[in-house]
Amino acid sequence: MNHYYCGQHLKSFGQIAEGNPGLAGKFFDYYGAVFEAGALSKREKALIGLAVAHAVQCPYCIEAYSSKALEEGADLEMMTEAVHVTTAIRGGASLVHGMQMLEHVKRQTM
Repeated sequence: MNHYYCGQHLKSFGQIAEGNPGLAGKFFDYYGAVFEAGALSKREKALIGLAVAHAVQCPYCIEAYSSKALEEGADLEMMTEAVHVTTAIRGGASLVHGMQMLEHVKRQTM
């Protein structure tokens, strides 16, 4: 079966450097530094990554950060809660944009 997203792409992501090794190296260095423990633990950063992956709807990122969160000691309950945080924020963002609709309707009907 053909899929729009190819799971093999995630495993071979490093090959993206073929087009410009210098820029890719800078990106991967930065990326690695971002996910080191700092004010936030690696587990917290993995859970944030998982939540953002759902917000941007990237199946590669969802797979990668699901694995990373597990590696860093997160459990299914934590991961599910992170996804629900994403859902609440995305839902709230949709609803607050409804204020634009409400304002428009009031202008049109007054």
